[in-house]
Amino acid sequence: MNPSDTNRSYMDSMSSSEDLQYPRLLLQYRDGFLVSKAMFAACELGVFDLLQESGAPLPSATIAERLHASADGMERLLCACVGLKLLEIEMNNTEAFYKNTHLSAIYLTKSSPKSLHSMMMFFSHTLYKYTEYLADAVREGTTQHERSFGITRETPSYDAAYRSDDELLKFMHCMNSFWVLCGRDVITAFDLSSFSKVCDLGGGPGALTKQCLLENPNSTAIIYDLPKVVQTAKKHFISPDEHRVQFLAGDFFKDPVPEADLYIIAQILHCFNNEKGLQLLSKVYNSCKPGGAVLLVESFLNEDKSGPLTAQSMSLLMLLRTEGKEKTPSEYTKLLKAAGFRDIEVKITGKTYDAILARK
Repeated sequence: MNPSDTNRSYMDSMSSSEDLQYPRLLLQYRDGFLVSKAMFAACELGVFDLLQESGAPLPSATIAERLHASADGMERLLCACVGLKLLEIEMNNTEAFYKNTHLSAIYLTKSSPKSLHSMMMFFSHTLYKYTEYLADAVREGTTQHERSFGITRETPSYDAAYRSDDELLKFMHCMNSFWVLCGRDVITAFDLSSFSKVCDLGGGPGALTKQCLLENPNSTAIIYDLPKVVQTAKKHFISPDEHRVQFLAGDFFKDPVPEADLYIIAQILHCFNNEKGLQLLSKVYNSCKPGGAVLLVESFLNEDKSGPLTAQSMSLLMLLRTEGKEKTPSEYTKLLKAAGFRDIEVKITGKTYDAILARK
């Protein structure tokens, strides 16, 4: 059964006579924003970090006191987190004690190597604000920077993620979390060992670059990004001792693209319309060494666009923030062929990000 058939079967099951009598699914969707915000609030307040550091379950009153929160509010939040399976509860006589689940300990504590805390905060403080204006974006077909953050086209760095050095750092931590979680899946989707010189266009914090070098020990890499991003990456993400990584500051639409054997273009094309996407891919093709390739990493829609929900949701975020959208593998393949690439292979990982390898 292909993914679209699976999606349709799931949705058909949700339209059973029981659901029509009582629309449980719709009510779950209605409360979806509260689910997200409960998790975000617990992260922001430091609930998971405190419980991890304590080494033992704690009562609600103690958690509230240590986190400088109201006793009543904290108890309600902790109860919601138990319902969301982010916390576990243990009763000692009549008093409830709380501890992290394995899931929250691994992904929601700041100290974990697999922490998604920065991602959760960026979604809560930045992306969430855009969604208030989704109906406006659909009605107008335009981004919502001005309504969400007062950012106009005359404002330098026309995106909320770049509106200050602090916001840029938060955004880069978010992107770092994505690739710590998903980087290995897309880097190992194909054998990249024959590509000795790699250029990661828009590589940001460099987590995907580092994953590529980890899997391919004979390769070296260039991270090419905007000057402010490069400066931040050098300061916060890439050690000066990492001699296999070099930086190049520039704008890949305006400035030359360096020569390389392999170009990684991850979560870039979905930010731009087809015209700009083809412009970038054509520049990459012209700079690519003969026999080289481009690794394209995005969230792919099914060919009939019936799913996956992650890619569909991401496409709505792109409407709110960019001129681009998520695409199907065939739509990306068409762009790659128009730029001159051939021998195009598609890999669906079954997770957030998928990959295409196309050769020159």
